[in-house]
Amino acid sequence: MGAQLQEKTQADVVVLDPPSARARRRWLYGAAGAVAVIAIAAAIWMSEASAPKAVTTLAAQAGAPLVSVVTPGVQPVSTEVNFTGTIEARHQLPIGNSGDTGRIVAVYVQVGDSVKRGQLLAKLDDSVLAPQVEQLTASLAQARAQAALSAAEYRRGVAAGPAGGLSAQDIEKLQAAAIMDAANIKVVAAQLAVMRAKLALTRIVAPVDGVVLTRNAEVGQIAGSGGPALFDLEDAGQVEMIGQIAEQDMTDLKVGQSADVYLIGNSRPFVGHIWLLGAVIDPQTRLGEVRIALTPDPALRPGAFARSSVTLARAQRPVLPQTAVMADSEGSYVYVITALGEVQRRAVRVGSVTPAGVVIADGLTGHERVVSMDGGFLHSGEQVTVDVTAAPQS
Repeated sequence: MGAQLQEKTQADVVVLDPPSARARRRWLYGAAGAVAVIAIAAAIWMSEASAPKAVTTLAAQAGAPLVSVVTPGVQPVSTEVNFTGTIEARHQLPIGNSGDTGRIVAVYVQVGDSVKRGQLLAKLDDSVLAPQVEQLTASLAQARAQAALSAAEYRRGVAAGPAGGLSAQDIEKLQAAAIMDAANIKVVAAQLAVMRAKLALTRIVAPVDGVVLTRNAEVGQIAGSGGPALFDLEDAGQVEMIGQIAEQDMTDLKVGQSADVYLIGNSRPFVGHIWLLGAVIDPQTRLGEVRIALTPDPALRPGAFARSSVTLARAQRPVLPQTAVMADSEGSYVYVITALGEVQRRAVRVGSVTPAGVVIADGLTGHERVVSMDGGFLHSGEQVTVDVTAAPQS
């Protein structure tokens, strides 16, 4: 009986645990394990996300920028101030009609002619004034004759006196007539002088020796008194260069300094000297005026564009490539490499630009390591790497 019951129980167990039930249990166990793994991974991710992250610098991510440097040293250079301007007549004299309005009947000079003082430049119509001068000349001769006659009659009257039958009143009349005729000479002479002066003003003459710069007079033209100039005359051929110079360079210039002036298309310098420095600085352009006196030369035509160079001194200065020097609203500057390998902005003053490079007048000793190019991509204090493969410059 007991054996039968045991067999029955085993049979029931076999019936209660078929293969499909076992597969379901395995699937459930696997799903539970997967859920546990996902939960563990999520917990780990959330703990890492909540933890503070380490800061990674740009230099650590991509490496410090690679730069080329130059140690310029010093070399002998000439400190120069360069500026531009125009050639002008040093004393330009406008010549016009200062007499009565008249018509121009003749012009005797052309632009560029050299003239002497008193030389006739143009002539106005004198057909009215000339006869008036002749008339007054005749009137003056007549007045003188009448005055001589009156004076003679007065002398005879005085000599005859009462014995000649002349009363004192008659003698006084003769005296008055002589005085009036003598005064009439002066009146006519003054009128003649005025008319001769007017006649002289119909002749436009050169007041000084010089060169005719412009001519605005033509035959038949009406020249009014006080009107536009008929001619512009360069006094004695004297010319100058009038230039505009930067405010900071004005203090370096002195009256009397030698200057070389160059014209477009002419390689030879025209040597002059500074004779005037402007007293004011233009508040808009920050430029001042400088004037250079030049020796007269046919090539120095007023109005021509010119460039001037004034040598201030010869000294030892650093010379950098043009790519190393930058500028902004604060002025010119370069980047130098510090002992810690960082770039540092250094303000400099540019002296001049030569074929060899930019002359640094102030701000560098020449022993610094200066970034030679691409400095515009750097920032002061930034860590950099020096390109040791670049050829050293000095």
